[in-house]
Amino acid sequence: MSTATGLLTAEDLEFLARPLHGFLTVAAGPQPPQPRPVWFEAAADGTIQLFTEPDSLKVRRLSRDPRASIVVAAPVGERERWVSIAGRTTVEADGANELAARLAARYWDLDDAVRAADLTEMLAINQLRIVIHPEKVSRFAY
Repeated sequence: MSTATGLLTAEDLEFLARPLHGFLTVAAGPQPPQPRPVWFEAAADGTIQLFTEPDSLKVRRLSRDPRASIVVAAPVGERERWVSIAGRTTVEADGANELAARLAARYWDLDDAVRAADLTEMLAINQLRIVIHPEKVSRFAY
């Protein structure tokens, strides 16, 4: 089954639904790319979403050049597999805190008081949502 964009396969979506880190790279002009590990969500419409603070470097860079990519790889101990998604981004003011809460539940044990407090602190900031609109998807599975 493919998504509305037709770029992500059902197997991709199943893989991307796991609590894996993605490595986000934003266009940086003449500077070399500097990937950063991020939480992410593959949405039903085939986009990739993540959240960030409004004053983050990635927001500033995306305002100058909206291109970005994310690579997600299987952890050590599993057969080699990765998915790379590249495309233009939009930075959205809505839905970021809800996304952050969903992702925190996916990546953390929120019954842990420390993690629950971390989430509360995170949600106190009015986050922004970065949406990658895939234009190219590459994958490898061994």
